[in-house]
Amino acid sequence: MAHVPVLTKEVLKCLGPQPGENFIDATLGSGGHSLAILERTAPAGKLLAIDLEEKALNSFEKETEKSGWRKRTILVNDNFVNLKRIVKEKEFGPVSGILFDLGVSSWHPEESGRGFSFLKDEPLDMRFGAKSGRQAGEILNKESQSVLAGILENYGEEKFALRIAKAIAETRKAAPIKTTFQLLEIIRQATPDWYHHQKIHFATRTFQALRIAVNNELENLEKALPQALEILSWDGRIGVISFHSLEDRIVKNFFREEEKKNTLKTLTKKPIVPQKSEMKANPRSRSAKLRLAIKI
Repeated sequence: MAHVPVLTKEVLKCLGPQPGENFIDATLGSGGHSLAILERTAPAGKLLAIDLEEKALNSFEKETEKSGWRKRTILVNDNFVNLKRIVKEKEFGPVSGILFDLGVSSWHPEESGRGFSFLKDEPLDMRFGAKSGRQAGEILNKESQSVLAGILENYGEEKFALRIAKAIAETRKAAPIKTTFQLLEIIRQATPDWYHHQKIHFATRTFQALRIAVNNELENLEKALPQALEILSWDGRIGVISFHSLEDRIVKNFFREEEKKNTLKTLTKKPIVPQKSEMKANPRSRSAKLRLAIKI
């Protein structure tokens, strides 16, 4: 997997893993952050790594076997929304830190074949885990026009949500919408010409909205953050890397509300963003924001 973990130096500095401490990577991906944490927590610190994608877990297992860290690693094929149950089942603890690296691994649009990118003609799937939830095509073809418009507006902040939803509803009357290129053309036809020449591609927000809806990303994050706080040991740290304003807003508000209850202290009044050198080397990192809090 070619995914490059973002803000790795900043994550290590903020979470501060020490020898013998236990950590949770709630979104393993290619495992770049996890490998760095395992290195810092040697020789006895353990890592609980969670991911919906079996291939990610299998790949990481091979990496830990090479490094000799396999015995210190627990791999779980599940969704982080089940964090509390997973920790209980694995009898994992005490937990010094938890990391959420949200969004899409570069493997998904580049290699999964599940329709994450409008640059490739693929089936409209968009599921992070190949066996979980409804596919994007099912949502497009079965949800009402008003529900589709709500998805595009609320999850994609798409200004032409109503027009695109109407075009989808009209198109599917003739035949089901099955591929990314079909959806791309529908969006093109439903939006004005000037919209096709903006800095952000005209299909970006629609594809983002569908992906979020398919994977229940925002709802799962809202459910997982309280679980993470409960699981953490006193003085334990929680770090969240988000890639768009909707996720970041959820994290910021959660930290703010819990700070009022004196259950945690926010360590990043403003989110940490990548340095220019990282953004140049890894364009995916440009929208990344890291927020950190400590349990008190």
